[in-house]
Amino acid sequence: MKYIVPFIILLLAGSTIYARSGASTDDRQQTIVHQYLENGAYKYHYTLPGWDDCINKALQQDSTMALLWQLKALPYWKTKKYELAVACYDKAVLYDRRNYLSRRGFLKCIFQKNYRSALADLEAAEQEFGIEYQNDHSCRFYMALCHLQLGHYQQAENLLKTDFDKTTATRGESWIPFLELFYMGIIQYEQRDYKSAIHYLDKAIAQYPQFSDAGYYKGLCYLQNGDTAQAKVLMLAAKADHKKGYSINEDDSFYETYPYQVNWHMAKWTIPGYTE
Repeated sequence: MKYIVPFIILLLAGSTIYARSGASTDDRQQTIVHQYLENGAYKYHYTLPGWDDCINKALQQDSTMALLWQLKALPYWKTKKYELAVACYDKAVLYDRRNYLSRRGFLKCIFQKNYRSALADLEAAEQEFGIEYQNDHSCRFYMALCHLQLGHYQQAENLLKTDFDKTTATRGESWIPFLELFYMGIIQYEQRDYKSAIHYLDKAIAQYPQFSDAGYYKGLCYLQNGDTAQAKVLMLAAKADHKKGYSINEDDSFYETYPYQVNWHMAKWTIPGYTE
């Protein structure tokens, strides 16, 4: 059962992109979709050989369909064959740049972790098509993650601030997602502004009280400020929350570790007075 929801999301996403591209007006391509996807690949889970067999047959009929290249790339992303995945996505971008350029940047950021290349895609997409969204976050959020991972903390902070300002102006401050507040806290932590880091981490925790990653980094802030007793309390509570399964809960976090997601095999040794 655990594969059903992500698979349905995949089909809906693929259908939406296909419709937006205008290809649905092409009867021949519609026939390909019906024969090789609806009555072919979609009957298999994307990790099974039948999926790729059907996609390959469809590509033999029309190799210019961006949707087919996106679907061919899917199992490569999920099995960490990133060079193969990017090669397929390059074709998707070639044939439908509008719909796939920012998506490729997102995938390079979260899956491949090729941050410079991800930035190039995301910046180009914003310049060409305006601010877009991937998985409920703006592309500026992913650009900020790239800068964070490259050690460009001020650039990361500036991008997130502009994103926060836009959300606050259009929907209200309460609509800023807890994950984005978490990363603003991380940016402040990296700049050794522990008071500000705690401020943002507390805002993330207010939305997601058992957010183990935020609790851990809040503990680190107290540790850096010399309050080892409070640090220990916070970090042990975070460890307990993680054991219950509370961590970053983005859809793709089931497949990929997000930046600064706590690795407790290492992090437990930073807890003051920790013993097995």
